Amino acid sequence: MAKQVPNIWPGSSSFFPGDTPFGMYDTDTDFQSDIEKVADWCGKRLGYPLVDIELQQESFFACFEESINEYSAQVNYQNIKDNLFTLQGESTGSNLSHRNITPTQNNIVRLSDTYGTEAGVGGKVSWKRQKIAVTTNIQTYDLNALVSDVTESGKSITVKRLHYEAKPAITRYFDPYVGTGNTSQNMLDGFGWGNMSPAISYVLMPIYADLLRTQAIEFNDLVRKSAYTFELVNNQLRIFPIPDGNYNLWLDYVVDEDKSPISGSSGVGVVSDFSNIPYNTMTYSQINQAGKQWIRKYTFALSKELLGIIRSKYGEIPIPGGGVSMDGDTLRSEAATEKDSLIERLRTDLEATSRRNMLERESEIAEFQQGTLGRNPYPIYVA
Repeated sequence: MAKQVPNIWPGSSSFFPGDTPFGMYDTDTDFQSDIEKVADWCGKRLGYPLVDIELQQESFFACFEESINEYSAQVNYQNIKDNLFTLQGESTGSNLSHRNITPTQNNIVRLSDTYGTEAGVGGKVSWKRQKIAVTTNIQTYDLNALVSDVTESGKSITVKRLHYEAKPAITRYFDPYVGTGNTSQNMLDGFGWGNMSPAISYVLMPIYADLLRTQAIEFNDLVRKSAYTFELVNNQLRIFPIPDGNYNLWLDYVVDEDKSPISGSSGVGVVSDFSNIPYNTMTYSQINQAGKQWIRKYTFALSKELLGIIRSKYGEIPIPGGGVSMDGDTLRSEAATEKDSLIERLRTDLEATSRRNMLERESEIAEFQQGTLGRNPYPIYVA
């Protein structure tokens, strides 16, 4: 039985949905119209009808589909680089191809939340409060045993604030000019200082007198007495001075697990990194003329490469009186160069139109315009 020789390029093609390997664009009417024209153009650019083209129409169709995919991927790469920071934490439920993305401050706000957590001025991590029973003459307290192991089931904690300090100096402020009886108490209550002393001196005496007297009390405590302070090393709390009575001490803390970077919006169904930002294949009919011209040229380079692979199978075809050398290696070398050149040019163009470069260019244009306007004479208005 004779071996069946596969059909080669006859000079024309007829496309039907399903003729491409992946079928990504088969239902697009613009794609259906262009694919046969591109196949015909590539065949003629490769030498048909002067020479046979050892390809079938499906070969050209596959190269055309691959070229659109490559163009889509390169454009998407640039868009992902431009928009990843803005889109992190957003839903992955919609295709972002062909859509304008407006930069926002969402991620910057999320970063600010982490600073707010550490500084105690905001954030999304709850501060918790725990009471520590201080005992007479005992200075050191194990916060792991008193808080972490008991209240948080052994979870690691970080102490944020310890409410341990001397009583305010104003509570020990003595003013001989303060009156007594109901008049004085009414004065205190009237100014909202019912639990403080004194009140009348705030009105009758200069402010600096209060400051000097309060400062004298604080310096007295600091120099002549043991200052209220503490040490906190490895969650071992040591307080000074040595307690001379039993009382409750309060501390604020956070559970370290609550500060995990994978909490909050970093989960399934949201953009986390380069791999799942939803830029999908483009719609062929929405690609402009410049993009389609790149696709056509890349299709031709792929077709040339494929033809070179086929012709490289035989370096020479023997014929009576000699042989015919095949140009497979030459075609493959030229195709590789053309592909690299097209990719490099596309990446250069995309980088030139990145958000950063466009903003820099706009800034330069604004400076040039300002310089040009600065050389114009200023009008003089006469009333």
